[in-house]
Amino acid sequence: MIKRIINKVASLIKSNPIYGWSGDFESWEEATSLCSGYDQSNILEKVKEATWKVKTGEAIYERDSVIFDKIEYSYPLAAFLMWSNIKLSKLSVIDFGGSLGSTFYQNKFFLDRYDEISWNIIEQEKFVKIGKEFFEDERLHFFYNIDECLHFSKTKIDTIIFSSVLQYLSAPYELLNDILKYDFKHIIIDITTVHDLDLDRITIQRVPPSIYEASYPAWFFSEKKLINFFEKNGYKLINDWSLPYHINIGKHKGYFFTKLTK
Repeated sequence: MIKRIINKVASLIKSNPIYGWSGDFESWEEATSLCSGYDQSNILEKVKEATWKVKTGEAIYERDSVIFDKIEYSYPLAAFLMWSNIKLSKLSVIDFGGSLGSTFYQNKFFLDRYDEISWNIIEQEKFVKIGKEFFEDERLHFFYNIDECLHFSKTKIDTIIFSSVLQYLSAPYELLNDILKYDFKHIIIDITTVHDLDLDRITIQRVPPSIYEASYPAWFFSEKKLINFFEKNGYKLINDWSLPYHINIGKHKGYFFTKLTK
């Protein structure tokens, strides 16, 4: 969630504690059983409409189906994207869980400086179908999984991005273990919920209905554990950054890891 959405959640918590993040559950399944879920088709349609307005120039910026009149850049993400390919005039990345291109359009000002761009989004089936039909072009591509993406990519992909996605996966470390086999040179994690304790925490996030009707499980990762995971698997933390989002548990942070050469 970007700053305006998160700050809205925070302000609503003060007057109505049902919104925001709460709980400390034993398992993902326990938290899921207490969530109402959401109408994925309805949300997808809202995301599609908002993203289309950005694509066609009717709107400046979209995130989580909400339209904004000003782009809120993720400067660390943009900086490390450019740094990781500083010697090249082309950029090829995987944006895991990238919706219909929110991060791509958010950073278009910077990305347009490259001669060649291959921005590859891995998403759920419904998002991929909509993405291919309405948003895919010579630079923005949609795939169902990483293997499919790497098979069809015309250029080597050495960077993968996780922006506001890991905390919403039932088994994030299983996914990350699977990611390791692809030997990506750079891993960028952005807008991810962490806390200072030694153990991960499972919460329920309740979204204000003014955004959309939803409640779902969400992780708050032990920051120390998350960093240790990458370091013990051969990655070096180059930098981390805090995001100015006001939430009632933990904090949002980002991390840039690069693989150590042997």
